[in-house]
Amino acid sequence: MPRKIPMRKCVATNERFPKKELLRVVRTPEGELAIDRTGRTNGHGAYLKKDPEAVKLARKKGSLEAALEMKIPEEFWQEIEAAAAQQS
Repeated sequence: MPRKIPMRKCVATNERFPKKELLRVVRTPEGELAIDRTGRTNGHGAYLKKDPEAVKLARKKGSLEAALEMKIPEEFWQEIEAAAAQQS
């Protein structure tokens, strides 16, 4: 029997993808933001499609900030954009 593939929803596009195809952004219990490359970082996570257009859409709609329940600084948006461009 084939293994079940965990699916997650992109907060920008509302599309469902296998977990491995998405970028996970985490708000740690200490209130810091991090890009979770392992998928195991402790904290509240939100998923974004690994596409610069999806990052722009999330920024415009404010969907990532709403999902993480905090304001995202400009430097961190640039970090997210770089990670999405690198992995797409």
